[in-house]
Amino acid sequence: MMNGSTGQRSGGRGRIRAASAALCLLAGALTATAVGGSPAAALTPPVAITADDLSTWQTNGIVWSMAAGDGVVYAGGTFSTLRPPKAAAGTNEQPAVNFAAFDAATGAPTDCSLSFTISSGTATVRSLALSPDGETLYAGGQFGAVNGVGVSNFAAIDTATCTVRNNFKIAVSATVRALAVTSDTVYLAGDFTSVGGQTRSHFAAVSTAGAALLPFTANADEVARAIEVTPDGQNVLLGGDFFRINGTTTHALAVVNATTGQLTKSYPGFIHNNSTVQDITTDATGFYTANEGSGGGVFDGRIALNLSDFQQRWRDTCLGATQAVAVYSGVLYSGSHAHDCASMGAFPDQPRKHLLAQSVDDPKLLPWFPDTNDGIGEPVGPRVMTQTGKDGRHYLWVGGEFTTVNSAPQQGLTRFADGPDTGAPWVPNVSLSTLNPGKIEVNWQTSFDTDDGELTYRIYKDGSNTPLHTTTGYSVFWNRPQLNWTDTDVVAGQTYSYRITASDGVNTSAKSPAQSATVATATEAYAARVKDDGATLYWRYDEGTSTFAHDSSGNLNNGFLRNAPAYRQTPAAVAGPSTAIGFNGTDEYAYSNRLHPAPARFSVETWIKTTTTRGGKIIGFGNLTQQNSTRHDKHVYMRNDGRLTFGVYSGGTRTATTTGAYNDGQWHHVVATQGPGGMALYVDGQLRASNILYSTNESAPGYWRIGGDNLASWPSRPTSNFFAGQIDETAVYPTALTASQVSAHYALRNS
Repeated sequence: MMNGSTGQRSGGRGRIRAASAALCLLAGALTATAVGGSPAAALTPPVAITADDLSTWQTNGIVWSMAAGDGVVYAGGTFSTLRPPKAAAGTNEQPAVNFAAFDAATGAPTDCSLSFTISSGTATVRSLALSPDGETLYAGGQFGAVNGVGVSNFAAIDTATCTVRNNFKIAVSATVRALAVTSDTVYLAGDFTSVGGQTRSHFAAVSTAGAALLPFTANADEVARAIEVTPDGQNVLLGGDFFRINGTTTHALAVVNATTGQLTKSYPGFIHNNSTVQDITTDATGFYTANEGSGGGVFDGRIALNLSDFQQRWRDTCLGATQAVAVYSGVLYSGSHAHDCASMGAFPDQPRKHLLAQSVDDPKLLPWFPDTNDGIGEPVGPRVMTQTGKDGRHYLWVGGEFTTVNSAPQQGLTRFADGPDTGAPWVPNVSLSTLNPGKIEVNWQTSFDTDDGELTYRIYKDGSNTPLHTTTGYSVFWNRPQLNWTDTDVVAGQTYSYRITASDGVNTSAKSPAQSATVATATEAYAARVKDDGATLYWRYDEGTSTFAHDSSGNLNNGFLRNAPAYRQTPAAVAGPSTAIGFNGTDEYAYSNRLHPAPARFSVETWIKTTTTRGGKIIGFGNLTQQNSTRHDKHVYMRNDGRLTFGVYSGGTRTATTTGAYNDGQWHHVVATQGPGGMALYVDGQLRASNILYSTNESAPGYWRIGGDNLASWPSRPTSNFFAGQIDETAVYPTALTASQVSAHYALRNS
């Protein structure tokens, strides 16, 4: 019987790999998106495992399989040695031939040592499973002997003595990739086509007493990769590459009777033909699949299904194959190499993330983001998960191909626990704004914490150790919105400094570097006009070294600065205390934090100064943030000859290009608009190019990007996608500015 909160069999034994288990405002006005509320608590519910990796021994190869029970973790794979935590590859090694056992609480190896070998080829242990009583460990893979005792790809180990059970032997014709165990039956999945000399195509069952082949028949036409018994013991869940079970169409997933192997539920057309099921786990009410695809339009995510009717509860659509799943305390943890979750409202295509968490009731990604690298082998990072408890703690172990964990060297194995949470949030990025007299706007980019979404922020003024203001805000690594607080307890002409901390309720970041500003004695005319004309994004680039471009429009529409551009460049384009930013023309750029719907009409405005002869994109709209966009328009770019082009996609690339060049090392005011009257491009307050024929553009949502993005297939494409020069006073409007508005902005440059 399974425990309802963890999915773990009573007594903590069995195939646990499939188990689951502010302060008052003293002065000023708050304009943050999240206001007041209780201080954040470490680990944002329902997450119950920290993202802080624990000290763990390492392998010198790939860990493919794990099982755990009674505080011991068993690991199998393709490796030959172990080494201590932090030891470099090739140092302080001890032999471990494709198998090792570890203390779940310390991460150190136990004295159980087994060698899985084969006379020719490469031996590997691809599956491990414990009997419900914990007395027998079953191992499958490709091997011919265990500690010199002859076996055939399948073996039983007495856990008390760490020896092969000689009374449990049966020939399996090829690799065993997955195992599931009940009190009287072991279910096998893999590449084999015969077991005990009888036909069994990829799935089979044998008795725990003597390994006698059972009548269970669930013949598949392709490789089997996953197998799990439902908690009631009545059915078996099958996963793999197959398209048929016992001749009936059902691709990658099937439910069969636990005694006969006959289909209980088939899934024709349910999973993409180019996708497979790599792993299955269960809890008290559901089962969950890890899926891998290849080619375009495939399915790589996770599926949650109900045990009551075997119907889908939810599926996510992240891209990046999922290899392993485990449930603990209502959360589905998974190992994958997810790189694009934009289709479900999360991060767009970017470098891979390898460990994720979701509620068993909702596919939305939860704030739990420890990470590995891809590592060796295929490589895809994590390959397997298991979990067990010891000494009052619950441990989640991860094995695979990775060679780093949380950016530090660590190969093959890592582990996490339900506490303590020791990782502090990132130090907040802070920017001050003094557009109006009598106030200082304190803006900051919300921080990131690998296992907490809701963080508490405290603002300190002029070196005080007592916070002036406290608030909370939610953030994840791809969405770190701007928060804002206005200090009105200031005197015009005087200078004040501010620092901010971020806390998860247990761990608090260091204070941010002090940022100072002098209270304005008069309103900045240029900035006031930009805001009055309806800018919904307004970046002035006054930040010091950080990733934060704060928004002065009042819409908290901040940006990320990538690859450390040149900050606080002077003289700026517009008179006053504001500064500009410099981009190198190679890899530096900025992008908006929010994904925006494509505007039907719009204006983009910015100032540029450059002498480049390589051109580059100045501002535009694209679907990606961490790499060049694949859908991109609504942009202004400079050609190699210094002329400016405004382009949209409307059934093709549609452009308007200036006759003059603007790479003369002087500041130039650039505005591009599109509305019912078509396209218009203004430079230095004057209309320089237009195209009245096109009033529509690419309809896909995207991010505003400044300083660089893809320019493939656009007319007179410059040498560089990225702009080398200075940029200042960038604004985006939801309307097409009029010629008089544009000229008025330009006229205010020296005010």
